[in-house]
Amino acid sequence: MPAIPATPYDYELPSHPSQLALVIIDMQRDFLEPGGFGEALGNDVSRLQAIVPTLQSLLEAFRRHQLTVIHTLECHRPDLSDCPSSKIKRGKSSLKIGDSGPMGRILVAGEPGNGIIPALAPLPGEIVIEKPGKGAFYHTPLDTILQEKGITHLLMTGVTTEVCVQTTMREANDRGYECLMVEDCTESYFPEFKQATLAMVVAQGGIVGWTGVAANIIAAIERWVPQGAIASGACNSGLSNCPQNRL
Repeated sequence: MPAIPATPYDYELPSHPSQLALVIIDMQRDFLEPGGFGEALGNDVSRLQAIVPTLQSLLEAFRRHQLTVIHTLECHRPDLSDCPSSKIKRGKSSLKIGDSGPMGRILVAGEPGNGIIPALAPLPGEIVIEKPGKGAFYHTPLDTILQEKGITHLLMTGVTTEVCVQTTMREANDRGYECLMVEDCTESYFPEFKQATLAMVVAQGGIVGWTGVAANIIAAIERWVPQGAIASGACNSGLSNCPQNRL
């Protein structure tokens, strides 16, 4: 079985490319650009921007070989009915969820700041999951979509490593998915938190999953999948709102 060099040991790829998906978590303007929610919390957003070129390369490899790509957005309805009051109140930042900021209302679906950064913008046929929590499985159709498409293996990327990426990976692990966190395609505002998360994921023989680097993944995909060998995207999943799925 083809495998990707990884920690704590090689990550075996599934029997067919259609069973593999790239999950890109919350690469949205509110977290990565000046004036967004991330900066309002006092963070250096340039740390997150540093992974964009590597993640672009990985995304391009998935698109080139027509493999499944899933994007997530942390966001809430305009009336905030899906946002617990505790989440709104928590912290001492100048901007709260739902407040108006330089890029529109913070973490509200459809606002300019809530969009995915242009460098990683979804293409038609790529799944976009709008999630109200940290994990991408909580109150979303993600698990149903993965089961309908027969996906068993997930490559986890995005921000932030220790919050939304790790939460999603743990949720996926509990549901039986084989997950690898891409070390150079995820980042935190706090470098020590990222390193601690990577260590926790692979501890005890991979208690949550694997970690690996993008270059090894791209090389493995190039060897494993003949170009254009499989049909891409959610338009084959039985979902009704193609060519782009926003859920």
